Parts: sequence; C-alpha cells; structure tokens
Amino acid sequence: MSAHAELFRAIPSTDKSLEALRTALEDREDEEALAILTAPHILLREAVCAFWEGMRTRIRAGRVQSADELSLATCLPKLVHSVARATSPALHRVINASGVVIHTNTGRSVLAREAAAALQLAASGYTTLELDTATGGRGSRNALLSPLLRMLTGAEDALVVNNNAAGVLLVMDTFCRGREAIISRGELVEIGGSFRIPDVMRATGVTLKEVGTTNRTHAEDYEAAICEETAAIVRVHTSNFRIVGFHKAVETSELAGIAHQKGLLLINDLGSGSLIDFSGTGLPGEPTVQQSVTQGSDLVLFSGDKLLGGPQAGLIVGKAELIARLRRNPLLRALRCDKLVYAALEATLRLYLDPARAREKVPTVRAIFATQEELGKRAAILSERIREQAGDACTLSLRTDSSRCGGGAFPEYPLPTVLCCVQPAAMQPDTLRTLLLDQRPVLLGRIEDNAFCLDVRTLQDEDFPVIARLIGRAVHQGQA
Repeated sequence: MSAHAELFRAIPSTDKSLEALRTALEDREDEEALAILTAPHILLREAVCAFWEGMRTRIRAGRVQSADELSLATCLPKLVHSVARATSPALHRVINASGVVIHTNTGRSVLAREAAAALQLAASGYTTLELDTATGGRGSRNALLSPLLRMLTGAEDALVVNNNAAGVLLVMDTFCRGREAIISRGELVEIGGSFRIPDVMRATGVTLKEVGTTNRTHAEDYEAAICEETAAIVRVHTSNFRIVGFHKAVETSELAGIAHQKGLLLINDLGSGSLIDFSGTGLPGEPTVQQSVTQGSDLVLFSGDKLLGGPQAGLIVGKAELIARLRRNPLLRALRCDKLVYAALEATLRLYLDPARAREKVPTVRAIFATQEELGKRAAILSERIREQAGDACTLSLRTDSSRCGGGAFPEYPLPTVLCCVQPAAMQPDTLRTLLLDQRPVLLGRIEDNAFCLDVRTLQDEDFPVIARLIGRAVHQGQA
C-alpha cells in the first residue's frame, strides 16, 4: 500500500467528525459554536466533507507526513474553524473599529435601537402598510410618512423610494423625459462603485445640458442655457468631494429664482442629506434638507442610510402637486420600499422631532458629535479590557488621530479621535488584521504606524468585551 493510501485511510469518517464537533462545542456559546450547532445537517456534512477533501489535497501535495496529523484530536480546532465559516450565513456581524462612521462596505449607518425594535415588530407580524383602518380596505404606503416628513422639513409633501438613485430616476423620468435638464459641470459626480449620477439621469431619456466649468459656474451660465426644451435646473450636491481655491457656485436661492422666473423646476439632489446642522462638530456648514426647501427647491432628494442614520431609502420632499405626479408614475411600484424599511425609517424620523434626542439616540449622529475627550476615556477602557485578555502577548497604547464621516459626507474633513493601538509580540499587525477578518464576528480596524488600531468612535460599549476576546485569542494564537 502506498504512503498516500495509508494517509487517506487515516482520515476520520464524516459521522465521527460530526460527533466530535457536537461534543467539542456543546458547552461553548461563541459565534463559531452557534453557527455549527444551529446549521442544517446537510450543510454540516458538506462542510466536513470539504474540510477533509482539502486535507486529501494536502496529502497529494506531500504536505502531510503522518497519520497523527489527520487525527480528530489534532485537526479539531481547524475543523471547527472551517465548518463554522462554511455554515455561517453569508451576511454576518462586523464590529467596525475603522473610524469610518458611515461605512459603505459594512452596510452604512447602524440603526437606532428604536428603529431596530420597529423593524422587529414589522418583521414578526402583519402591519398597516397598505391597510386603511377607517374602512378596512386598501390603503397606500406612498403617503405613510408624509405627515412626519412635512413636519420635519417644512415641505408640502413627501415620498419614499428604495434609495436616492431611485429618487433621481423617478424624478427625472416624471418631469424631464424627452427634454433637457441643466446641470453644472462641477456637479457631474461619480459616487461609489463607479456609479455616475449623470448616467442615471440619461437613462430616463433626459438630455443633460452642461454649463460652466469644473470649478466655476455663474448665474448667467444657467440663464444662457435655458431654451424651449428645458424642463428643469438640477443641483447635485458634491458631497463626496470638494473643490478648493478658485471656485464659484450659484446659491440655491438664486438658482431657484432663475428657474421659477422661466417656469422651470429646481431639482436639488443633496445626496447624503441631513436634518441636523453638524457645524458644531467642526465640520463645514452643509445645507440641511430644511434649508434647501426654504431656499426654493421644488424637489429635494436625499438618502435615508447616510447622515440621517436610518435604513437604505431615498426620500423626496417638495411641492404637493409634484409629489402627486411622482405617485402616479408606474415606475414607483418598482422603486417602492417594503414594510421593514418603512418601520425603521419612521422610527428614525420620529427621533428627529426632538433634535437633542436624535443626537443621543441615532448612532450615526451620536458618533459624529462625540468629542475627543469622551473618546479618549472610552479608548482607555477598551485598552484595559484588551490587556486583561491578551496579557503580554501584545503592547497597547493610545494616541490621537482622526475619524471620517464616510458615505460621501464631508470629504477631507477629519473628526479628532483617540485610537487604541495594538502591537502584537509574535506577529506583524497585518497578520493580526488578517486573523481578525477571519474570526466571527469580524473585527475591522486599520493599520497605522506598525500597529493595529481601533477607533472607538465607531464602537458601542457593549462591543468591548467581544473585541478583547477576539484580540486576546488572535495574539495568543501567534505565540502558540
């Protein structure tokens, strides 16, 4: 019998492997154990078979030398890790210590507890999504949040769609299809994923007439471009970049005057959009939704999951007769939100009825307003928690640095913060980062000055014990 054949015979059976997993994990309560113990049997068997097939590949490559290397006692830690990864849901939890508050790769804004509770309520039963409680007949979801948004923004009416790009699509299709829309060259923006706002506009059959230059556009540029084919002037807020130096843009109120004098619409796409003035944090004074309405915009579009801190949605507020026309567009059915989005969005918007409450309860807003002093205190607590778990397997330090708003909001404007910095004794910070990306939950940080750094601005206090356990396990793994 060949050496390979002997090693193949030493591989434990699938049934013995499954029994070993159950025995090893029955007293564990971490996420790896939960993933395995609650997984459907068919997924477990497939994952175990895949693990041992990987070992067969190693045998063929000459990377396994003895049967001892294939015993369950030796392979069990790796088997647990591999099976947990294979049986976990594709969407799993991330602890975001990157310092990017609105982190697109991890799902953007964290919902307020009130929004999460409302979402759970909607998910676990029936709702009044389209029920007219006065008659018991069919109602309409398209007006559910109108009273709340009118109160918050000062607009005459409002509509919700599934994201801000959908709002742009619906508005341009309704009011500008087959005609021209005037836009400044400096506002022809590309956002994440090579996604370009002008491409969405053109997809509706609109001809964009570009005016001005990249850095300077004047009122007379808009006026000279208006013709019989013009349907609207479009303003797109350049939230994900900024132009400094020799720069000129026309104020919204002046642009509204130009549009209305010629019987045109002013469509204002704020992108991230906000109901709160963030200038108190040291960030620049970006236009709020309320200000944009007051300044004469006929329609204002903004996102629900960025600075607002809610679920993914596109919000459109503006003149009542215009919103009514949007509701009649057949495209709306393809762009509408489900009951879960409405539940979470309503709960988030209700918090904004008291701005102080929104600052306290909406995680995105709270994180942006957090001061460096309070962040320093929290970083010290986190450092001590990690020290208790990691011991001398790493060196810990604190240092000042900066966070980012993210999500295309306030580019190039840092938020002062304090980092908890981890320098492992037996591995490079990049290796630690890789290990933490492979654990459950995923711990996302950043590498700076030869250390793995955790920014507490984007952490919840309840994350601290989990972070300490994850880092402690990883740095001790490096010493093993």
